[in-house]
Amino acid sequence: MELFDLKGKVAVVTGSSRGIGRAIAEELAAHGAKVVISSRKQDACEAVAAEINAKHGPGAATAIAASISSKEALQEMVASTQRTLGPIDVLICNAASNPYYGSMDGISDEQFRKILDNNILSNHWLIQLALPDMRAKRDGAIVVISSIGGLRGSDTIGGYNVSKAADFQLVRNYAVENGRHNIRINAIAPGVVKTDFARALWEDPATHDATASRTPMRRLGDPRDIAGAAVFLSSQAAAWMTGQAIVVDGGVTI
Repeated sequence: MELFDLKGKVAVVTGSSRGIGRAIAEELAAHGAKVVISSRKQDACEAVAAEINAKHGPGAATAIAASISSKEALQEMVASTQRTLGPIDVLICNAASNPYYGSMDGISDEQFRKILDNNILSNHWLIQLALPDMRAKRDGAIVVISSIGGLRGSDTIGGYNVSKAADFQLVRNYAVENGRHNIRINAIAPGVVKTDFARALWEDPATHDATASRTPMRRLGDPRDIAGAAVFLSSQAAAWMTGQAIVVDGGVTI
């Protein structure tokens, strides 16, 4: 367990009131980290933090709401984390949005900008905010939750896929710049996971079964399937790994 021990680490997880983000926060706490639960609504964050604290003890989780679309809100969330818990050791950029389904030639400028802002620019902001703590300690782990959508085209979620492809390069570039500071920056590329965010891809039984049948493992993902990879990348088990993307998709992309 020593390689995966996160005891004493402060971890911020965005979009962690549900789905993949929540599963990651729960597993980080289970491995000893003090986690910040962050999403848009404070009451939703507090509910998740209360459950984690009930399981792992007081202080295991702290709720600090912030919208990823607001740089000022993210700055305050990071500052509040530092005041309450201390320097940030682990950052998980999980929150994202996709307000449009359909052909790329039909997406509005407003919709495209929202996707790019929330899925790329907000991650850039968060990384900028976390890096000073990590550089000062000469230690840190950052994980961006991308998608296998960033590895291929789509006739329905093209804008989203463009943003997720950019996340891979964001990770690579920051990894090049910060390896000298012993800071590791990696990505996870999930396939279809049964979350509210991806509900349109699995809620209908026929769609679910068709998607599962095209997956070598013959099932869709569960949020906890992604959490294990996040724990690995956040811990000393991945001490010499940076700038990479781990695909966790049941074999779809093979």
